[in-house]
Amino acid sequence: MAGDYMWIEGIPFPTTTIEDLRSLQDEFVARDEDIITISYPKSGTNWILEIIHLIHTRGDPSWVQSVGSWKRSPWLENASGLEDIKQQQEDPRFYTSHLPIQFFPKSIFKSKAKCIYIMRNPRDILISGYYFWKAIKVTKNPGSLEEYFEWFLQGNVPFGSWFDHVRGWLQMRGRENFLLILYEGLHQDIRASVEKVSQFLGTKLSPEELDSILKNVTFQAIKDNKMSNFSLLPDVLMDHSKACLMRKGIIGDWKNHFTVAQSEAFDKVYQEQMAGLPPGLFPWE
Repeated sequence: MAGDYMWIEGIPFPTTTIEDLRSLQDEFVARDEDIITISYPKSGTNWILEIIHLIHTRGDPSWVQSVGSWKRSPWLENASGLEDIKQQQEDPRFYTSHLPIQFFPKSIFKSKAKCIYIMRNPRDILISGYYFWKAIKVTKNPGSLEEYFEWFLQGNVPFGSWFDHVRGWLQMRGRENFLLILYEGLHQDIRASVEKVSQFLGTKLSPEELDSILKNVTFQAIKDNKMSNFSLLPDVLMDHSKACLMRKGIIGDWKNHFTVAQSEAFDKVYQEQMAGLPPGLFPWE
């Protein structure tokens, strides 16, 4: 079993310290022009990042094909990523985070920075996470799907409980600088989803620019882009023989893995944890 977590206030983090998180919360200075992508792990983060970056370049793929996604949109909770964000002079600054809302920099909530939160059916997240975290060397690796299933329901996985993460960030719904995007929506109507994001970002696209974006944000296009598919991640961090970032990119793969008992157990926890939210909020309900 490789690595373990840093447990902070009951939440497991892959790598960080309470001191670093508190410093981030209190000292990071957000700008009104910032564009922030937020997600629970394995929700489609890299897909929405590719869309955002191609909107920024109006469909020109040269940036996404020549600069790593971790440099285009550094990770806020990563020390080197945070330094990259601070050093950037030009606006807009793009950055990404898996942080639960209670650990986010306070200045962001006082700014006009635009936040895009991508969500996905937690059942598919569980399956995707099981395969992905098996290959990551700096955190605890699940021994079996049965084991990981229990970890997930208990919130004993990187960045904690999906239910807590989502309920926390859904508090932002209704704010003009917060956009909720569904992974399933990207699948069902990618054109409408790209138009929705571009409108949120204030970028009016020509038909030709939109077509170029759509061409470059297919699953296969991103999977083949070494600047976006994590294939350049050092072997010391990830065992590439065990998993890849872009595995299937489909909806409903959980049905090929869950037993009837697991499906029933998941539904029970889901209903308990998500009680009180508006019905029909998510397509997987």
